[in-house]
Amino acid sequence: MSAQVVAKPVKLRRTAYPVAVVLVVVFAVVAVLLRNTPTGVYFSVSDQVAMGLLGVLLAAGALLLARPRLRADADGLEVRNIIGTTRLSWDQVEGITFPDGAPWARVEMAHDEYVPIMAIQATDGQHAVVAMRELRELRRQVEA
Repeated sequence: MSAQVVAKPVKLRRTAYPVAVVLVVVFAVVAVLLRNTPTGVYFSVSDQVAMGLLGVLLAAGALLLARPRLRADADGLEVRNIIGTTRLSWDQVEGITFPDGAPWARVEMAHDEYVPIMAIQATDGQHAVVAMRELRELRRQVEA
């Protein structure tokens, strides 16, 4: 069996990339214009560089939101969220759920533990429904 399911958030990625670009551009413009201020305060080149770097850091933070991904195959699941990646075998998985009102799906495990799947988000609507169906179908195939 070579079936594989890959899921990534759609709306969040469409938002995170433009936001990151805007942050870099805005902070770069502010950095360039920082020396020409009528307030009487003197800003040095190091202040301009710091302002540019701040824009890059904020953009990197926005891009972290585009990081979530789910990969599932016959061996198990790899859930990559904003920070951290979790690899689970199918033996560890007790269920794959999308609780009512939850922002994203999750992998249910033993002892009431779970791993959030931020790659499958409620805001993605039909894309999330398709991803959940494919993931559950893969699980049925693996357990059969």
